[in-house]
Amino acid sequence: MVTISEGKLKSIEAVANQKGVITAAAMDQRGSLQKSIAKAKGVTDKEVTRQMMEEFKIAVTRILTPYASAILLDPEFGLPASKARSKNAGLLLAYEKTGYDATMEGRIPDFLDGYSAKRLRQEGADCVKVLLYYTPFDKPEVNAKKQEIMERIGKECAEEDIAFFLEFVGYDPKSNTTDTLEYAKLKPEIVIKSMEEFSKPKYKVDVLKVEIPVDVKYLKGSKAYNGSQMAYDWAQAKEIFKRQDKCTSLPFIYLSAGVSDEIFRENLELAIEAGVNFAGVLCGRATWKDGIPVYGKEGLKGLEKWLLDRGVTNIQNLNKVLEKGAHPWHARYGGRDKVQVRSKVPVGK
Repeated sequence: MVTISEGKLKSIEAVANQKGVITAAAMDQRGSLQKSIAKAKGVTDKEVTRQMMEEFKIAVTRILTPYASAILLDPEFGLPASKARSKNAGLLLAYEKTGYDATMEGRIPDFLDGYSAKRLRQEGADCVKVLLYYTPFDKPEVNAKKQEIMERIGKECAEEDIAFFLEFVGYDPKSNTTDTLEYAKLKPEIVIKSMEEFSKPKYKVDVLKVEIPVDVKYLKGSKAYNGSQMAYDWAQAKEIFKRQDKCTSLPFIYLSAGVSDEIFRENLELAIEAGVNFAGVLCGRATWKDGIPVYGKEGLKGLEKWLLDRGVTNIQNLNKVLEKGAHPWHARYGGRDKVQVRSKVPVGK
């Protein structure tokens, strides 16, 4: 039995489908999207206008949300898109600025000026999403600061009675790359230990948004396998997924991390094969990133045509995989009947 506030329950149910599975699309990219559009158009980053950013997000949101339970957007460029979403789709809004505070060591998160959980709700958010770059292997003082920030945001979301989705992305504190065999071997511990830390009640997190716990480029037998360096075989990968499943009592969903739609589906099928009780996805670039070059060459009309064809096919194929093995968010608690509702979470507890 778990107790959840009425407001937070409504928040989570607003971004899940009728079965309780979260089949959400992500369109909160900012810096990376701006760079990708600039490259596709053959211009500088600064020549990518607000109008370009907004119309790209509007097109993705309008065309894909009829097939999604929710859309994740950012308040900087995504608010017009939030008005274009399908009536069936809930709304998550990002709290953080793109990237992190580059003036400090340790990838400390930086937040949007003038925003709070309260203001995000006022802008129409059903849930608050925060991205945190985190590794248990960074300096203790760096992680202590990040933990303090997440604890503060958890209390803020509890005060506002809105669900808190925490996304974390791992990194190597000794290197600027995660694309190595050494990192691939370390990744399972980074993902699992991060999940263990932020599952603690003091953070008041409601849903974890997590990485696939293996790097499939180094997984023998994967479609993404590079063919030479191996960090794990299929059986070892399944055991890692099983460890991930056991490391938290909270509902969690997977992020796509920019891989292709085909590779992301294979990742999810491996999780299903391992028996992971995950509650769905918040999937962005895997669904729509191949539309960026089309937008660069053919403009908005070309993007819309591509989304109606390939983008919709991608999200429908993803949904078929989720129908096979994703679980309702409340399955982590033993079912909807095990979720006890109260008027509001006491903030100080």
